[in-house]
Amino acid sequence: MTPRTAPPRTAPRCPAHQPSLANGARATEPIGLTGGIRSDGFGPRRRATLRRALLLPVLLLLALCPFLAACNTDNPRQPDHTGTPGVTDDAIHLASSLALTGHASYLGVQTLRGALSYINHVNDTGGVHGRRILVTAADDGYDPPRCLTNTQRFLIDGDVFALFSYVGTPTTMRVLPLVEEARIPLVGMFTGANGLREPFNRYVFNVRASYYQETAAAVRHLVRDLGLTRIAVFYQYDAYGFDGLTGTEIALRELGLAPVARGSYVRGTTKVEEGLRRILASDAQAVVMVGTYEPSARFIRLAEQAGLHAVFHCLSFTGAEELARLLGNSPVNPVIMSQVVPPPGARETPDLLAAAADYVQLLRRYFPDEAPNTIGLEGYVNARILVEGLRRAGRDLTREGLVQALESLRDYPLGGSTYVSFSPESRQGMNQVYFTRLQDGRFDLIRDFREVRPLPVALSGRAGGPAPEATAPQPEQEQPAEERSADGRPAGALP
Repeated sequence: MTPRTAPPRTAPRCPAHQPSLANGARATEPIGLTGGIRSDGFGPRRRATLRRALLLPVLLLLALCPFLAACNTDNPRQPDHTGTPGVTDDAIHLASSLALTGHASYLGVQTLRGALSYINHVNDTGGVHGRRILVTAADDGYDPPRCLTNTQRFLIDGDVFALFSYVGTPTTMRVLPLVEEARIPLVGMFTGANGLREPFNRYVFNVRASYYQETAAAVRHLVRDLGLTRIAVFYQYDAYGFDGLTGTEIALRELGLAPVARGSYVRGTTKVEEGLRRILASDAQAVVMVGTYEPSARFIRLAEQAGLHAVFHCLSFTGAEELARLLGNSPVNPVIMSQVVPPPGARETPDLLAAAADYVQLLRRYFPDEAPNTIGLEGYVNARILVEGLRRAGRDLTREGLVQALESLRDYPLGGSTYVSFSPESRQGMNQVYFTRLQDGRFDLIRDFREVRPLPVALSGRAGGPAPEATAPQPEQEQPAEERSADGRPAGALP
């Protein structure tokens, strides 16, 4: 089955946006993202409302983002007779802010395509209680201020039922005050930030496991299975990196250890040299890496060139497929990555997450040129959980009704050993953490962590370094984990 194409447009296209849209959602995507999206334009009433809003001085910031009114001019919406924002007689309107361009675009694009694969299928089979699901995807370039602006526009416009499939910790964290004030559900984010879990927020639903869980599992395997005790942390200097750093520190402290070094880099750059210098001086046996694919790949290449023999562990947000592409077969040291869903193509996956086969089939149908990947599978799972909530909420849809419907999910099956559960007290649906290893240019599922064999020299850190003492190593001179600023950064630390 090939994707449907949108009917011919009678109005001029906006050159900054997708010229060919299809199947069940509207989007404000850049050129080059094809398939799986239907353009659903704004009618005259809504365009006039938006123009009046842009005249208000307090909304001058939004003057940079008029494309929603300028580029979607066909298929005017039906009047809203429901009284619920973003819900019409024939459609449910969702919105997502995520990186569709820039240095983290692979993460946003794959998350969106995975989600749309399932949403398009739902729309093609009758929708939810007779309504199609339409998604507005706004590009934020993994930049928190842009994400905030996008979300403000979604809310001020007043035509969005729920927020969905946001990507990134610093971006998603920035919009939490808006979510709470507007009492709008935010469902299925591609981030494991602890700040989305604590303190409890009634309107935020995390489907995946947290970064704290990923780092805890990684540290246990590194220490108990591989016998490594000199562990360093390389992290992105923002809320995402601080979260991974703190999670690693907590996990090490529970085992009587502490990081032997901490190094960081600035988000949006690949300037990893200073962070690498600090870690090279520590004779680390393993490095927990909290970054994205480009700086992580550069760090690993430079570390090996400098003679560091260590196990490199990356968090799920890094982007497995892009990291594998950038590194190829070049690393001589083990490169492992934690995941919150198993690789779609692994032979064990049907027993772990049988729904992965459905994701692969739907991705081929709606995005035939796209290869299945873990990020897209996570997007698919997020969409499936949201749609189940919409179904349980019934035809008389309200935001509070969706919240209560999602809270009713108890052991919702995704096939195999994977179930999703929420409750009035819990906002995390899954807790699984899997591990993969880079082999032959791709990340394969690790069946037994003891199979990860670090080079013999890694047991003593850098080549020629001394063997570690049996006692816990001393951390570098930095404030302890408890002494942090409000956003989680180490007190007094510099990027």
